[in-house]
Amino acid sequence: MTRLSEVRAEALRALLPPPRLRLSDWIEQEVHLPEGVTAQPGPVRLWPFQREIADAIGDPLIERVTLVKPVRVGFTTLLSSAVASFVANDPAPILCLLPAESDCRDYVVSDIEPVFAASPAVAEALSGDLDEAGRNTLLSRRFPGGSLKVVAAKAPRNLRRHNVRFLLMDEVDGMAPTAEGSPLLLAERRTLSFPDRKIVLGSTPVHEETSHVLRAYAQSDQRVYEVPCPDCGAFSEITWDQISWPEGAPESAFWRCPHCAAQIEERHKPAMIAAGHWRATRPEVQGHAGFRMNALISLHANAAWGKLAVEFAASKDDPTTLQTFVNTILAQGWRSDGDELDETSLAARAEPFGLDPVPAEVLALTVGCDVQHDRLELTYTGWTESGAMLILAHRVIWGSFEADETWHDLDALLSERFPHQLGGRIGIDAAAIDAGDGTTMHTVTSFCRGRTARRIAAIKGAHGNRPVIERAGSKTKTGARLWIVGVDTVKAQLFARLPRAGHVRFSEALPAVWYEQLASERAVVRYSRGQPVRSFERIPGKRAEALDCTVYAVAARQLVTINPDTRRDELGQMQPRTKRPGPVLQSSWMRRT
Repeated sequence: MTRLSEVRAEALRALLPPPRLRLSDWIEQEVHLPEGVTAQPGPVRLWPFQREIADAIGDPLIERVTLVKPVRVGFTTLLSSAVASFVANDPAPILCLLPAESDCRDYVVSDIEPVFAASPAVAEALSGDLDEAGRNTLLSRRFPGGSLKVVAAKAPRNLRRHNVRFLLMDEVDGMAPTAEGSPLLLAERRTLSFPDRKIVLGSTPVHEETSHVLRAYAQSDQRVYEVPCPDCGAFSEITWDQISWPEGAPESAFWRCPHCAAQIEERHKPAMIAAGHWRATRPEVQGHAGFRMNALISLHANAAWGKLAVEFAASKDDPTTLQTFVNTILAQGWRSDGDELDETSLAARAEPFGLDPVPAEVLALTVGCDVQHDRLELTYTGWTESGAMLILAHRVIWGSFEADETWHDLDALLSERFPHQLGGRIGIDAAAIDAGDGTTMHTVTSFCRGRTARRIAAIKGAHGNRPVIERAGSKTKTGARLWIVGVDTVKAQLFARLPRAGHVRFSEALPAVWYEQLASERAVVRYSRGQPVRSFERIPGKRAEALDCTVYAVAARQLVTINPDTRRDELGQMQPRTKRPGPVLQSSWMRRT
């Protein structure tokens, strides 16, 4: 190189910004976790597989980072540390998007604020004086050169008001489309004015056909974490089909190398993970780093192969618990077995049990009540210690919902106690009554208001990816309190459990029309504003009272907490048989074909 070339090179280097620490190094130097936030307080020490994820988030040449993640891999700490780095080193408008308002508050209080307070570099960056317009709130923080806002995806207005350079979205598979479209796309539009924007998206996948994070990962360079076999040295991704254990001893699980078939014990895992690396399976994709991992590479004590195998053994026979394992441990999307229920095959499984007496295995009893203008319909559901459902009976109260007699009859039924095969009597532990009809809501909530101690709840169904049941954030106009039932969530659980004998059992007293109504809907995937949405639609010509009542009975189970041993002791105590006055309300209507 000539002297002139050397001078020019020196001049060019002088114009470039000084090299920064890689984000992984900065996190380990500057981010501290206080006691009470983590089991290991002090400076953050990233696991080997976390380092490249952190460096991709901090790399200005990578615009997008997508992470398909399980639980127990420290993504929340990584996300909070990245926010801290942006605040301290590259201040700009930052937006964190989470599914719900409660998620936002919990994230700020449990993760963001402790990291900010315990990390000197961040605390210094936040110490600058701000004018009155820059005052801070819990979910909105301003600092010299930038701001941090943590918002919920449910309200489109949260996304309209901000232009941001850094967009970080967590648990995106829990975000449902809004009236204005996909919250993910709405949020991404707020970054368009920044050519050096950064979009980080992570989630545990839920349903394969509608997963936001799986769709984003498919557009990335699709990296997988591979580790070397201690025996043959070949690199491979650790997957669940490679985990084995001796018959009846899942706690002794081991990994079997797919190359040499060597049996690798858990004690080798830390060294294997330390020597592992990420491999891009689509290296031709530039600017979008995608990472997919499962909990089998986590170094948490609770993610040991043996413990995960024990969890699998306990969950494998129930589709609802198995889905949780597939989603949260294997980080895979769940694919349903079928879209429709077969009423004939369900009815063929009827068994000789009912309410007189209640079977010995039933330890809790809930009722779901559907309110029609001319009748109330009730499905009685028994629950075993293992979580199996026994549909014990269905009853109908004929009468206008406006008539006091109708509600007196309902109160009598919900007060009834039934003989139990263990020798005692069992009452109704909880009931959920549909108040979703705007016409009947006031009547239903008035009935339930004075019966909360008996766990008789007025409920309203809500579609989308929601909890099975949660208390409404505000009261109705009449001052009543509602519970919100995630009807799609419950139906997804039922559609997975119903086809499998043993998970849901049926009384032979149920009429044929009840099964027809139970199978009145089918699961479908529709596109709403360009985004796939999994939902349930009515099959033309069918009524759905039995399905609705069953959904409400499942939701009511979430309101019940019992000690199985104590409940057995109580049910084993002989009690005098008393006959309560009340109408005989078995209806011949349900026997119509």
